[in-house]
Amino acid sequence: MDTLSYKTISANKATANKEWFVADATNQVLGRFSSQVASVLRGKHKTNFTPHADCGDNVIVINADKIRLTGNKWEDKEYVTHSGYPGGQKIRSPRQIATRNPARLLEMAIKKMLPRNRLGNAIFNNLHVYVGSEHPHEAQQPKELKINTK
Repeated sequence: MDTLSYKTISANKATANKEWFVADATNQVLGRFSSQVASVLRGKHKTNFTPHADCGDNVIVINADKIRLTGNKWEDKEYVTHSGYPGGQKIRSPRQIATRNPARLLEMAIKKMLPRNRLGNAIFNNLHVYVGSEHPHEAQQPKELKINTK
């Protein structure tokens, strides 16, 4: 019996075939949209998913300023950061963050859904978030990523 045919194939940087996707965030709910994008970035939709390797795809998110939050989250939700110094705690609402940089809300939500290690940092580099509908990645010929559409 040929035992070589029963070996499990593990993806690595060389064997992972990465694709480019573009996702439109217009009128999408922040958490639901972010979890779908994080799953594609991680590569969980592929048959050769390997937890310890970056085998996910590159994702371009456009119209990040048109993301939606449900309920009163624009004012009630809090993002807490701390500088490490006494009195260095800052509490901001999503509206305050979005007025300064609308793409930051989406980036923060997706980054928190990835592993908190070097692999997560490498996977996060495959995410490109843009505020408008234009992006400079046309040369990669990205496919449209359908997320939460009926």
